[in-house]
Amino acid sequence: MGLISKVLGKKSVKEDHTEETTLKEDILSSSDWVVKALNSSGYKADYSLDSMKEIDRFFDEQNTPTGILSKNRGQILFALGSYVGQTAIKLYGGEWITDDDDPEGEIKITIRFNNGSTIWPVIRCMKRYELGSEESIYAYLAVIGQYQNKEIEN
Repeated sequence: MGLISKVLGKKSVKEDHTEETTLKEDILSSSDWVVKALNSSGYKADYSLDSMKEIDRFFDEQNTPTGILSKNRGQILFALGSYVGQTAIKLYGGEWITDDDDPEGEIKITIRFNNGSTIWPVIRCMKRYELGSEESIYAYLAVIGQYQNKEIEN
């Protein structure tokens, strides 16, 4: 069972009758969860490039000793990374690459774009949390978009 499923108490029954979810299922449910949570807290989360400015604002406002990120940091960073990755896929295409057997699989979830380039959205969110605004999520996806658009034009 993935980290988010453990925290949220979610389980799904698989063909072999074991109760666990895959990382891909956790990514989708976490992204949906964080969209609802962000929108209900006054941040606009709509899978647009501009919504990445809202993610940066969330980090700026909630990365304080009493902010939301002071509690359940791991699950929130995973959910934010899932949302960032889902946004990248919606904007630029690509797919999730996951490894359910990797003990650090939740951290290492990867987006592979159609041109073969890859990004690690959870790791980027961890850097944004640790290093601050110099690791802007908006800038990250904007630059990726410029690169992806050049690849599409050629």
